[in-house]
Amino acid sequence: MNQQERCLWLIRALLSENAQYKDTAVPVQPEKRWQLLRSLMNVRAPMPVTEAFLRVQDAFLSQMTLEKGIVDADALPACAKDERLVLWQGDITALRCDAIVNAANSQMHGCFSPCHGCIDNIIHTMAGVQLRLACHELMQAQGHEEATGKAKLTPGFNLPAKYVLHTVGPIIYGAVSAEDEELLASCYRSCLDAASQNNLHSVAFCCISTGVFRFPPERAADIAIRTVRDCLERETSVRRVVFNVFKDSDLEIYKRKLA
Repeated sequence: MNQQERCLWLIRALLSENAQYKDTAVPVQPEKRWQLLRSLMNVRAPMPVTEAFLRVQDAFLSQMTLEKGIVDADALPACAKDERLVLWQGDITALRCDAIVNAANSQMHGCFSPCHGCIDNIIHTMAGVQLRLACHELMQAQGHEEATGKAKLTPGFNLPAKYVLHTVGPIIYGAVSAEDEELLASCYRSCLDAASQNNLHSVAFCCISTGVFRFPPERAADIAIRTVRDCLERETSVRRVVFNVFKDSDLEIYKRKLA
């Protein structure tokens, strides 16, 4: 199968899972077909899937990743004043490293809003439906929602990264408190602790809590850089940390603070 045949096969498989989708029209345009497939993946509950589905899905997502290009974290230039740190602007799902960090919600099941722009959504989309299943198993075993500031490790499945570190950042409703700042620092510490416990060497952080969770980006960057540097001074397997930014405004903030 080529990519369009795989996309159509996956759409039909997902539509057949739910009777309410029986009248859904499948678009002709490739981009709109991808949007429909992504939407169906986003809203799909964590439930078993066939081996045939996984074979087609994995081939489809792997080819998508190859086409957009894989970026090797080890090849990125380090910061001038600290060779352990890297600043990189781009799509975190294209990054090859030991682990990327996902800004998760407390349910830890990924974003269910079709084609939402959050990092949780795109990571779950490009990893495949296996990621939601893996998170569901962790939450079932835990028996309660994930606490803010903690971290969980899962495989990366179809991502170039070997693993995903899921952490729940603080949600800001008014003024940022000292507790909010400590919880954000705890996200970075928990991720690096989990990475070290699993003998990982490279970790890429997104800008935790600065999107829909409303943590001020300047203060978040201060906490991120300080906490990461403190953690790297301890005994750890982590040798390289990438600060991954997407927005130009975040790039400028990190450029200033890492200079």
